[in-house]
Parts: sequence; C-alpha cells; structure tokens
Amino acid sequence: MYHPFSVAETIKTAWNVLKRNFVPLIVYSVISLFIYELVDFFKAFILVDDDIISRLVIILLQMLVQAYIGLSFYKLILTLMDREYYEFEFRDIIPSFKMAFNFIVIGLLLGVLFLLLFFLYVAAERYLGYPRVFEILELLFVLYIGLRCIFCICFIVDDDSYPWESLKQSFEITKDNFFKTLSIFVIIIAILALALIPVVAIMHFFGLDEDNGGFMFRLAFYCWFILTFPFIQVIIMVTYRKLVYSHKDVDDDIAETN
Repeated sequence: MYHPFSVAETIKTAWNVLKRNFVPLIVYSVISLFIYELVDFFKAFILVDDDIISRLVIILLQMLVQAYIGLSFYKLILTLMDREYYEFEFRDIIPSFKMAFNFIVIGLLLGVLFLLLFFLYVAAERYLGYPRVFEILELLFVLYIGLRCIFCICFIVDDDSYPWESLKQSFEITKDNFFKTLSIFVIIIAILALALIPVVAIMHFFGLDEDNGGFMFRLAFYCWFILTFPFIQVIIMVTYRKLVYSHKDVDDDIAETN
C-alpha cells in the first residue's frame, strides 16, 4: 500500500478544516443545541401523558431529530471539504428521508445488539458465576465492533448506502487500520476530557453543581458542547475520508483533505 493511513496527518488535516470553517460549524452547533432543547421542551410540556403511545411518539421524534441533525452535520462537513472554493445552498446539507431512515435502522440494530449483550451478561452472572470476566469480554467486544462499524453513518451520508452495505463498507476501510482508528478515538476522548477540565474547575471553584447552580451548570455544558462538538465531528469525517483514500490506495484530493 502506497498511501497508508496516518494518525498525525489526519489530526493536522482536521485542525485545518476546522480553522477554515470555524464560523459555520459553530453556528450549526448552536442550531443543533437549540433544536435538542426544543425537543426536550415538547417532551416535558407537550407530551405529558405517561402512556405507551406517548412514549413511542417521544422515542420516534427523538430518533428522527437525532437522525436529521447528525446526518446534516456530517453533510455540512463533507460539503465544506468538497466545495471549499464553491458556494453551496442550505438544501445541499439536508439529508434525504432515505438517509434518515437508514440512520434509524442502524440505531435500532445497535440497540438490539446491546440488548442481546445485556441478556448474555445476566445469564453469565446467574449461571456461570463470572460476571466480571464476562463484563470485560463484553466491553472489549463492544469496543471492537464499535470501532469497526463507526463509519457506517459516513457511508450513509456520502454514498447513500443502505444499512448492511454501510456496515460492510465500514468494516472494509478499518480492516487494516484498527489500532490507528483506536488511536484517533483515544485522541477524541482526550480532547473531550481536556476541554471539560476548565469547566469542572470553574464550577468547583464557585461551588456549583446541577442542583444549586442549574442555569450556570447548563450554560457551562452548552459552551463545552459548542466548542468541542464541531472539532470531534470534523475529526471523524476526516478520518473517514483518509481511510477511504487509504483503502482505495489513491492520493488525497487537496481540496478535500488539506
């Protein structure tokens, strides 16, 4: 392979993409946060009935909102990378209903997987007597599967792939780069933790928590989310593009990744 995947080059490229497109990414993060809060408002004050139908409506609404926000953010990042020297319209970043549906299917499949793992854990605890060992094995399995299929959403956005097709594509591009992909996500966790340290320090200094400083606590969370969320998403999308190029063994397009 003449075009190996590089962790250092990926982080550098992601930083350059973020610097060039900081304002639209931050603005979209604010919009996303507002929409999330609006959904919570409807959940708390509009859908007040505690019956099964209301719960299903809330779940479906949240899944649909999550699908459109997540997919549109990915489409925005790809559009900013691919059309750096061209103007684009708002409709260019709106995902199709097919994409949203495929996103929800992926979410349901992961939900079924986690439910199955939970039942296996309960069975191991009850019949084998080694819950800790089984818990460690489950965590390692979830980590492995999660990293191998994490880019399926990217393929849904970029290639309009179907759920099983996107999972297969994600497994293919991470086949020879599992530990490098793991390194990327260790870096992501480190970025999230480092960004959270000053927020926690300030809240601790003023003696505030979610109970006695609700507004300030939420405001600090909003600032942390708005500043970290765009960079994390850019890293994921750039990693995806770099892995695709490496898998195809072709040169990066300068307009897309540098």
